[in-house]
Amino acid sequence: MGKRDDLIAKYADDLKNKCGMTPDMDLLTKVTIGCGPAIYNDDASTVAASQESELETVKNNFLIKKLGLADGPALMDAINSVIETYGRSERNKYRAVVYYMLVKHFGKESVYG
Repeated sequence: MGKRDDLIAKYADDLKNKCGMTPDMDLLTKVTIGCGPAIYNDDASTVAASQESELETVKNNFLIKKLGLADGPALMDAINSVIETYGRSERNKYRAVVYYMLVKHFGKESVYG
């Protein structure tokens, strides 16, 4: 298995054990690939949930640009909901896991179809 496969397995484990979700492995793989090389960088592979600027980046670059959602308070509410599900105290919130949960939250699986 390659490094990406190892990371996808780690993300799936987080979804199961920390978020209480059964991951759709096909979608998780596509979301992970969509994150590009960021998943291999320690800093970029995680979401700093306590930094407002980081959450704005997730909102603007992922929810608005990638998923094509209209800006509004619902976007930040969804991000905060996903962070709560992952666990605010959880030190490493993997970007691919956060993005996966946001795709599921908004029912935007078709973007990765």
